[in-house]
Amino acid sequence: MNIKKAAIVVFVILLIDQISKIYIKTNFQLGEAIDVFSWFKILFIENEGMAWGAKIPGAYGKEILTSFRVVAIIAIGYWLNSSIKEKAPQVLIWSVTLILAGAIGNTVDSLFYGLIFDDSLGNVASIFAEDNYGTFLKGKVVDMLYFPLYDSILPEWIPVWGGERFVFFEPVFNIADTAISIGFGLLIVFNKKAFPKETKKKN
Repeated sequence: MNIKKAAIVVFVILLIDQISKIYIKTNFQLGEAIDVFSWFKILFIENEGMAWGAKIPGAYGKEILTSFRVVAIIAIGYWLNSSIKEKAPQVLIWSVTLILAGAIGNTVDSLFYGLIFDDSLGNVASIFAEDNYGTFLKGKVVDMLYFPLYDSILPEWIPVWGGERFVFFEPVFNIADTAISIGFGLLIVFNKKAFPKETKKKN
Protein backbone atom coordinates (compact mmCIF):
# COMPACT_ATOMS: atom_id res chain seq x y z
CA MET A 1 0.00 0.00 0.00
CA ASN A 2 1.29 3.46 -0.91
CA ILE A 3 0.53 6.83 0.68
CA LYS A 4 -2.28 7.56 -1.76
CA LYS A 5 -4.09 4.27 -1.08
CA ALA A 6 -3.61 4.69 2.67
CA ALA A 7 -5.09 8.18 2.48
CA ILE A 8 -8.11 6.82 0.59
CA VAL A 9 -8.66 4.12 3.24
CA VAL A 10 -8.43 6.72 6.01
CA PHE A 11 -10.83 9.03 4.16
CA VAL A 12 -13.42 6.28 3.54
CA ILE A 13 -13.38 5.10 7.17
CA LEU A 14 -13.55 8.70 8.40
CA LEU A 15 -16.46 9.45 6.07
CA ILE A 16 -18.46 6.40 7.21
CA ASP A 17 -17.66 7.18 10.83
CA GLN A 18 -18.77 10.81 10.64
CA ILE A 19 -21.90 10.10 8.58
CA SER A 20 -23.00 7.49 11.13
CA LYS A 21 -22.31 9.80 14.07
CA ILE A 22 -24.07 12.81 12.54
CA TYR A 23 -27.08 10.65 11.65
CA ILE A 24 -27.33 9.31 15.21
CA LYS A 25 -26.81 12.73 16.74
CA THR A 26 -29.52 14.34 14.60
CA ASN A 27 -32.07 11.51 14.83
CA PHE A 28 -31.75 10.09 18.36
CA GLN A 29 -32.12 11.51 21.82
CA LEU A 30 -29.37 10.67 24.28
CA GLY A 31 -30.00 7.16 25.63
CA GLU A 32 -32.47 6.25 22.88
CA ALA A 33 -32.09 2.78 21.40
CA ILE A 34 -33.53 0.56 18.70
CA ASP A 35 -33.23 -3.24 18.51
CA VAL A 36 -31.70 -4.53 15.30
CA PHE A 37 -31.37 -8.08 16.62
CA SER A 38 -31.65 -9.49 20.12
CA TRP A 39 -27.85 -9.32 20.33
CA PHE A 40 -27.33 -6.00 18.52
CA LYS A 41 -28.78 -2.58 19.29
CA ILE A 42 -28.25 0.96 18.11
CA LEU A 43 -27.86 2.85 21.38
CA PHE A 44 -26.92 6.53 21.40
CA ILE A 45 -24.53 7.53 24.15
CA GLU A 46 -21.82 10.19 24.38
CA ASN A 47 -18.34 9.65 25.79
CA GLU A 48 -16.59 12.64 27.36
CA GLY A 49 -13.39 10.74 28.05
CA MET A 50 -11.25 7.95 26.68
CA ALA A 51 -11.98 4.26 26.15
CA TRP A 52 -14.38 2.80 28.74
CA GLY A 53 -15.37 6.36 29.68
CA ALA A 54 -12.14 7.07 31.59
CA LYS A 55 -11.48 10.79 32.12
CA ILE A 56 -8.49 12.97 32.91
CA PRO A 57 -9.38 14.72 36.18
CA GLY A 58 -9.29 18.47 36.62
CA ALA A 59 -10.90 21.54 35.09
CA TYR A 60 -8.88 21.19 31.89
CA GLY A 61 -8.93 17.41 31.64
CA LYS A 62 -10.99 17.36 28.45
CA GLU A 63 -8.76 19.94 26.73
CA ILE A 64 -5.67 17.95 27.71
CA LEU A 65 -7.20 14.72 26.38
CA THR A 66 -8.16 16.29 23.06
CA SER A 67 -4.74 17.91 22.67
CA PHE A 68 -3.11 14.55 23.38
CA ARG A 69 -5.28 12.98 20.68
CA VAL A 70 -4.07 15.56 18.15
CA VAL A 71 -0.43 14.86 19.07
CA ALA A 72 -1.11 11.12 18.81
CA ILE A 73 -2.54 11.57 15.30
CA ILE A 74 0.60 13.40 14.21
CA ALA A 75 2.78 10.64 15.66
CA ILE A 76 0.71 7.84 14.08
CA GLY A 77 0.73 9.68 10.74
CA TYR A 78 4.53 9.92 10.92
CA TRP A 79 4.69 6.20 11.77
CA LEU A 80 2.51 5.35 8.77
CA ASN A 81 4.54 7.51 6.40
CA SER A 82 7.81 6.00 7.65
CA SER A 83 6.45 2.47 7.40
CA ILE A 84 5.38 2.99 3.79
CA LYS A 85 8.70 4.59 2.81
CA GLU A 86 10.65 1.77 4.45
CA LYS A 87 8.42 -0.81 2.72
CA ALA A 88 7.34 -2.36 6.00
CA PRO A 89 5.12 -5.49 5.98
CA GLN A 90 1.64 -4.86 4.62
CA VAL A 91 0.00 -6.05 7.82
CA LEU A 92 1.82 -3.29 9.73
CA ILE A 93 0.85 -0.63 7.19
CA TRP A 94 -2.80 -1.73 7.21
CA SER A 95 -2.84 -1.79 11.01
CA VAL A 96 -1.39 1.71 11.36
CA THR A 97 -3.74 3.00 8.66
CA LEU A 98 -6.78 1.67 10.53
CA ILE A 99 -5.54 3.05 13.85
CA LEU A 100 -4.92 6.46 12.26
CA ALA A 101 -8.38 6.55 10.69
CA GLY A 102 -10.04 5.70 13.99
CA ALA A 103 -7.97 8.21 15.93
CA ILE A 104 -8.90 10.99 13.51
CA GLY A 105 -12.58 10.01 13.63
CA ASN A 106 -12.87 10.34 17.40
CA THR A 107 -10.71 13.45 17.52
CA VAL A 108 -13.04 15.22 15.09
CA ASP A 109 -15.83 14.73 17.65
CA SER A 110 -13.69 16.08 20.47
CA LEU A 111 -12.52 19.09 18.49
CA PHE A 112 -15.72 20.25 16.83
CA TYR A 113 -18.93 18.57 18.04
CA GLY A 114 -19.26 20.89 21.02
CA LEU A 115 -19.26 23.81 18.58
CA ILE A 116 -21.70 22.54 15.96
CA PHE A 117 -24.33 20.61 17.95
CA ASP A 118 -26.74 21.52 20.72
CA ASP A 119 -27.52 19.18 23.60
CA SER A 120 -29.03 15.72 22.99
CA LEU A 121 -30.43 15.27 26.49
CA GLY A 122 -34.22 15.20 26.22
CA ASN A 123 -34.30 16.23 22.57
CA VAL A 124 -32.82 15.46 19.16
CA ALA A 125 -29.80 17.68 18.50
CA SER A 126 -29.51 20.11 15.60
CA ILE A 127 -26.35 20.51 13.56
CA PHE A 128 -24.82 23.99 13.33
CA ALA A 129 -27.03 24.99 16.24
CA GLU A 130 -26.87 28.49 17.71
CA ASP A 131 -27.09 27.14 21.24
CA ASN A 132 -24.13 24.73 21.02
CA TYR A 133 -23.46 22.48 24.00
CA GLY A 134 -19.70 23.01 24.30
CA THR A 135 -16.58 24.73 23.06
CA PHE A 136 -13.57 23.93 20.90
CA LEU A 137 -11.66 20.90 22.28
CA LYS A 138 -14.60 19.92 24.53
CA GLY A 139 -16.84 17.89 22.22
CA LYS A 140 -18.22 14.50 23.24
CA VAL A 141 -17.54 11.37 21.18
CA VAL A 142 -20.70 9.79 19.76
CA ASP A 143 -21.07 6.02 20.28
CA MET A 144 -23.90 3.83 19.02
CA LEU A 145 -22.91 0.19 18.37
CA TYR A 146 -24.00 -2.08 21.21
CA PHE A 147 -23.67 -5.87 21.22
CA PRO A 148 -25.23 -7.35 24.40
CA LEU A 149 -24.48 -10.94 23.36
CA TYR A 150 -25.47 -12.13 26.84
CA ASP A 151 -27.76 -10.11 29.08
CA SER A 152 -29.24 -12.07 31.95
CA ILE A 153 -29.12 -12.83 35.66
CA LEU A 154 -26.22 -15.09 36.62
CA PRO A 155 -27.09 -18.36 38.38
CA GLU A 156 -27.06 -18.22 42.17
CA TRP A 157 -24.39 -20.93 42.41
CA ILE A 158 -21.73 -18.68 40.85
CA PRO A 159 -19.48 -17.30 43.64
CA VAL A 160 -19.55 -13.53 44.35
CA TRP A 161 -21.61 -12.52 41.28
CA GLY A 162 -24.38 -15.11 41.53
CA GLY A 163 -27.85 -13.58 41.21
CA GLU A 164 -26.53 -10.35 39.66
CA ARG A 165 -27.24 -9.05 36.16
CA PHE A 166 -24.37 -9.64 33.74
CA VAL A 167 -23.97 -8.17 30.25
CA PHE A 168 -21.46 -9.35 27.66
CA PHE A 169 -20.39 -7.40 25.58
CA GLU A 170 -21.29 -4.17 27.45
CA PRO A 171 -19.19 -1.35 25.90
CA VAL A 172 -20.89 0.88 23.31
CA PHE A 173 -18.57 1.94 20.49
CA ASN A 174 -18.47 3.48 17.00
CA ILE A 175 -16.88 2.95 13.58
CA ALA A 176 -13.69 4.77 14.62
CA ASP A 177 -13.34 2.52 17.68
CA THR A 178 -13.86 -0.50 15.44
CA ALA A 179 -11.06 0.59 13.11
CA ILE A 180 -8.69 1.13 16.04
CA SER A 181 -9.59 -2.24 17.57
CA ILE A 182 -9.06 -4.10 14.28
CA GLY A 183 -5.73 -2.30 13.78
CA PHE A 184 -4.45 -3.28 17.21
CA GLY A 185 -5.90 -6.78 16.79
CA LEU A 186 -3.91 -7.28 13.59
CA LEU A 187 -0.72 -6.15 15.33
CA ILE A 188 -1.30 -8.64 18.15
CA VAL A 189 -2.29 -11.62 16.00
CA PHE A 190 0.33 -11.02 13.29
CA ASN A 191 3.04 -9.56 15.53
CA LYS A 192 5.86 -11.59 14.00
CA LYS A 193 4.88 -10.60 10.47
CA ALA A 194 4.39 -6.96 11.41
CA PHE A 195 7.76 -6.64 13.17
CA PRO A 196 10.04 -9.27 11.57
CA LYS A 197 13.34 -7.43 12.19
CA GLU A 198 12.60 -6.80 15.85
CA THR A 199 11.63 -10.46 16.32
CA LYS A 200 14.89 -11.68 14.71
CA LYS A 201 17.02 -9.35 16.86
CA LYS A 202 15.38 -10.66 20.04
CA ASN A 203 16.02 -14.26 18.96
